[in-house]
Amino acid sequence: MQTSEPAPAAPGARRRARRSTSVAFAVGAAVGLLGGLIGLGGAEFRLPLLIGLFGFAALQAVILNKAMSLVVVLTALPARLFGVPLTDLAAHWSVIANLLAGSLVGAWAGATWATRMRSTTLYRVLAGLLVLIAVALVASHVGTLGRLPLSPVVQAVAGVLAGVLIGIVAAIMGVAGGELLIPTIVLLYGADIKLAGSLSLAVSLPTMLVAFARYSRDDGFAVLRGNLRFAGIMAMGSVVGTLCGGLLLGVVPNAVLLPALAGLLFLSAVKVWQHS
Repeated sequence: MQTSEPAPAAPGARRRARRSTSVAFAVGAAVGLLGGLIGLGGAEFRLPLLIGLFGFAALQAVILNKAMSLVVVLTALPARLFGVPLTDLAAHWSVIANLLAGSLVGAWAGATWATRMRSTTLYRVLAGLLVLIAVALVASHVGTLGRLPLSPVVQAVAGVLAGVLIGIVAAIMGVAGGELLIPTIVLLYGADIKLAGSLSLAVSLPTMLVAFARYSRDDGFAVLRGNLRFAGIMAMGSVVGTLCGGLLLGVVPNAVLLPALAGLLFLSAVKVWQHS
């Protein structure tokens, strides 16, 4: 008697299996761990996985990434108050205001452009930005950053312009932008790395909310409503991973960690580009 072989699973069924809560939590935790090891949230590593592993289209992945990044930032900001008190942040309110003057505009513009781009163009833009993040990641951890000798007026103008660019990048990728904000704060305002990390979160949160509000007006926002449980579980995994990575900060030497993470981002950029 001849037995028939089981039919192969349809692509939709395979995607549903990959989007199970256990896989979502595990991937979120792994991404958060990578980010936590270098003091970031890991959204730049999560974006290509949403596209390549979980099968979301470019704009859908960006919107989901933005939602999960918001959860991670909302968790990280209060946690960092134990290391950098609120009074220290308040003392540097002018830095936050200077960058926000540009980043809020950039976030709205970036989200608008992302919703209007052709899918092929957005994949290519995301690939290019992943390369940019990889370069910024290595550059900000190599050598010693020092404050640039700028006059107050030039510093203020540079802060607004930097904020616009960072807001655009963060909105298009759905990330918090700490990879770009932290070195910017150190170079323009002379803050130490620890303070710069907290200031970057204070800038990131309202910037992300503006981009999120713009995305909510687009039809693509339905992906979040349709995958709310998946996004919530993956965000929880990211928070847990980020906290664990923070505890392990410095355990893996930067000479090993940074080239490996940069290489991972370059590889991710190639994979995302191929989707175009």
